[in-house]
Amino acid sequence: MKNIIQNINKAFDHRIRLGIMSVLMVNEYADFKTLKEVLGVTDGNLASHAKALENENYILVEKQFIGRKPNTRYIATKSGKQAFKEHIDALEKLIQGE
Repeated sequence: MKNIIQNINKAFDHRIRLGIMSVLMVNEYADFKTLKEVLGVTDGNLASHAKALENENYILVEKQFIGRKPNTRYIATKSGKQAFKEHIDALEKLIQGE
């Protein structure tokens, strides 16, 4: 029997990371406030899971000021998009029993 979970990526095993990547796959970028509201998470949870994805080079983090307010936005990298697509494909195969 072949290893049916070999392509499931551990970096996406938490619902917050899965949510971050899902938002970034369909948007050019998302800022901290938007992700926090969409995912319904705390500042600390979002920051720690975003850092985990950044450490894997799956997302880029851009920090800037808009007026006098800090703004952090996240962008999925090319390798992040590819890894996430492979992860979703593996989940679909697992569900379909392939």
